[in-house]
Amino acid sequence: MSGNTFGRLFRLTTYGESHGPALGGVVDGCPAGIALSEELLQKELDRRRPGGGTAGTTRKEPDAVRLLSGGFEGATTGTPIGFQIGNTNQRSGDYGPLAAVWRPGHADMTYDAKYGMRDFRGGGRSSARETAARVAGGAIARALLAAQGISVRSCTLEIGGMPAPAFTPEDMAGAASRPYCAPCEAAVEPWEALVRTVRGEGDTLGGIVRVEVLGVPAGLGEPVFDKLDAVLAQALMSVGAVKGVEIGDGFAAARSRGSFNNDAYRPAEAGSTPGNPATNHCGGILGGISTGQPLVMTVAIKPIPSIAKEQQSVNLTSLTPETLRVQGRHDPCIVPRAVPCVEAAAAVAVYDALLGEH
Repeated sequence: MSGNTFGRLFRLTTYGESHGPALGGVVDGCPAGIALSEELLQKELDRRRPGGGTAGTTRKEPDAVRLLSGGFEGATTGTPIGFQIGNTNQRSGDYGPLAAVWRPGHADMTYDAKYGMRDFRGGGRSSARETAARVAGGAIARALLAAQGISVRSCTLEIGGMPAPAFTPEDMAGAASRPYCAPCEAAVEPWEALVRTVRGEGDTLGGIVRVEVLGVPAGLGEPVFDKLDAVLAQALMSVGAVKGVEIGDGFAAARSRGSFNNDAYRPAEAGSTPGNPATNHCGGILGGISTGQPLVMTVAIKPIPSIAKEQQSVNLTSLTPETLRVQGRHDPCIVPRAVPCVEAAAAVAVYDALLGEH
């Protein structure tokens, strides 16, 4: 299996399966002398850790990270950074009945088609649990970005088709401390009630998340195949359950007019970005190159396909129809735990682009 590494100069490689002994990763391309600790990685891992809230799975994993290499006396050495996250609460027996049947909406069929085999215990490598290693690697990228005045933030815009009420940029700044990464307090209780209802029905919900990268200088990205928006889209789309990415106004731009969609330039002001644009419909990228405005991305996350409702499939041994009800412990809404994953993806992509300019 190839495709386990993202980045050109700052590279993150992940390994491990949902029900194996551990997951982990290797970060290559990190400069020496940057503060590094297990606590730095753990802070981000705790945000995606399973087993929390109405929307979370009942699988309890501490996701305790262990640094294996690349650090000395609290700082990076410039050598590859290795880390590992143990799996401690697997219940692989829940998945025994799935050995001979494909779960609708999962990668069971496609893994069999490509590899001639699959790990049916929670999906193996295709499980969303793989993202724990991405979040740990992303924590290193975030620390490197922060040293250059660049930050990543997110908020949830919708859960299950229910949009958040109107909110301000000041509201969004506090999203990380709210349930569901809600952009305002008024969104929390309606979303909580919706998730409770759907969980009781044995079903699941998706949602939409906004990701912003602040403090990015103008000039990042290459103008043809390695456009900054193309690289960001690849990073975000590679996160499990992500089914769509918009940059700036995205699909709304296709329904707009040029006279509205163009970001008009104004005379420079103290601290303004080049051209001092009046708006940011472009999402901080023009011609594949950053403008100096915030990078703005909107990410669509599907409902996870592991549902307690009956579904139709085929028994691979008898080749007869089979009614399937997925057992195990699953999130009725993965969106809150997906937020740190898409933030990590954006952080790795932006820091890799930043290294390309030096």
